[in-house]
Order: sequence, then structure tokens, then C-alpha cells
Amino acid sequence: MAFAIAGSVAAKENTSAAGAEENVRAVQSKLADEGCYFGEIDGAYSSDFSAALSRYQIRNGLPITGQLDAETSKALGAKPAVGPSTAGTEQSSETWRALRKHEPRTSTKARRSGSAATEARETSTPTDNETPPTATETPQQTTPVAKVRTVTEPTGPASAPSRAPRISAERADSASAPPATARTSVETTEPASEPPATVQTSSNSTESASVPPATGSADHFSTERLRDYVAAYVLAGLDKNVGAEADFFADRVEYYDQGVMDRDRIRADLKRYDERWPERHFWVSGKINIEVQSDNRARVTFPLGFKLRNGNRTVTGKTNKTLVLEPAGDDLQIVAVNERKGG
Repeated sequence: MAFAIAGSVAAKENTSAAGAEENVRAVQSKLADEGCYFGEIDGAYSSDFSAALSRYQIRNGLPITGQLDAETSKALGAKPAVGPSTAGTEQSSETWRALRKHEPRTSTKARRSGSAATEARETSTPTDNETPPTATETPQQTTPVAKVRTVTEPTGPASAPSRAPRISAERADSASAPPATARTSVETTEPASEPPATVQTSSNSTESASVPPATGSADHFSTERLRDYVAAYVLAGLDKNVGAEADFFADRVEYYDQGVMDRDRIRADLKRYDERWPERHFWVSGKINIEVQSDNRARVTFPLGFKLRNGNRTVTGKTNKTLVLEPAGDDLQIVAVNERKGG
């Protein structure tokens, strides 16, 4: 009887594991179709999968957690899952580092199409009336199509918790009285406390005549790259290595209203902030605005909803975060950071 019970439990565990893997596999496929996932459809809850979830979350105004949480799974029509990304510091670090990394990517869908086309060419044979191409033939040249950058505009903030970069505790204390004026004409005005009933997205081009054409350096500032960078910066605040987001800063930074600070002082400030607000919930509550100022500098502004708690003390609100970025080799670094409370 004991063997029978043990066998029954093992069978249930195997069934549950298989179901969880199939759930992840289905989500991977959906994320690949969305252009968020670039790995294999293997059902593995990897750092690449967590990074893909983060891309989907930031594009759809969901909490940036890197996890298949309740709200994200609902948007994807899947079951919630808690992956190994929550289990250890190493996995958490791998997720935001994967987002931050700048490398050429081919979507899973494109790879599938390419493989299918290759297989078709390999298995096809010329008909009697066809003449096989020769090595001297010149391939037809096509004119490249100019890239148009768009920024995804979420329809509103999400209410589920996430973790993001530092917000001044002094500013947070007065979050209930935000200024009436908006930061820019394109700023969203949805209140952070009222998440949308459904998740919708729209893409609006933010390209203007003042934005320089793409060059080797300007490629650092593609919409997709900067959106991933913001998500990585947010997720670094979830890292169990407190102050991990300090790695995003340059050696010397214009740091809020505190003047120019070096990275060590910034790290110490972030640690004090973690101690002051041990429970923090953050979400990107609108669209990310990108202003490419030159080949070597870009300004990224985004509305960040927050809920901070320490014991019985809670503050909520929204702030407009601004990051000024410059290339550092193949990476990007923050040379200035500031914020302004929004309505």
C-alpha cells in the first residue's frame, strides 16, 4: 500500500511538472509572436524567459517583475507561475543583465521561418524547364527601408507590485500633493491608483524632425534598446544585492537635487533608501518618451507609479522619472537622474 501511495504521489508530481512546463511553453510562444522572446520554445523558466516577460510587461503597462505573476498571466491567457528567478540572487541578476545586454537578436518566429525556408530549398529540385542558378549571377539589390521608431503607450498603470529604482523618500512623503502641470505635452495623465480593467496597447510614432538619423552611435538609442534598459534598471532594484542598480550609473552623476555624486555614494544612498522603505511597489504608468539629443546622449522620461510602506506608514503617488544616458563601450550608463511628481 505504501508503494502504491508513493507511486500515486509521484505520478501527480510528474503531471503537475508537465503541466507547468507546457504552460511556460505556451507563454514562450506568445511572447515570441509579440517580439519579446528570442530563445527556444522549451518550457524552461530561464533568465531569457524572465527578460521576455519584463519586455512584455513594460510594453503593456504591467508591473515589471520578470515573473509570470497573476496580472501578467491573465494578460497572456495563461496560468500564474513562480519561477526560479525568485529563488536566488544569481538568477535575479541574470535576468536584468540579459535585458541590459546589447546584442543582435533574431526573433524565434523569424528563425522558424528561416529554417522552414532553408529546408524547403534543400528538399526542392529544379524541374525540366528550370535552369539552376550559377555562381556568376548577381543577386538583386533592394533599397533598405528607413526604420521608424515607435514607443508603446500603455493605457494605464498596473496595481500589482513591482520594484523600481530609487525615489526620494522626502518627495514620497509629499506625494499626495503633485503639481497640476504636466512635464511634457506627451505625458500621460492616468492616475497610478486606477489600473485598467483590460490591458491594451497602441504604438504612436514619436519621431520628429529634430531627431538625428540613425548612426553607429545612435543605434545605442533605439526604442527597443532603451525600453529594455529601463526594464533592467527597474529589475535591478529587485536584486537581493541591495543597491545593484548603482551599476547602471557613470563614475560621476548629476544625482537628483544632490548635485554631482560618485557611484559609491549613490550605492550608499540606495541602501539607506532600502532601509527606510523595506516594502516598495512600482510600475511604469504610461509611455516612455525618448529624446535623442545627439549620437552620444539621450534623455528618457517615463511616469512611475509607486507605493511605499514601512510598518503602518504608507505613501503612494506618481513621479516622472528622467534618465540621461550616454554610451559606454557597447553598454549605456546613466550620467544624470532626476524626477518630478506627476498627477
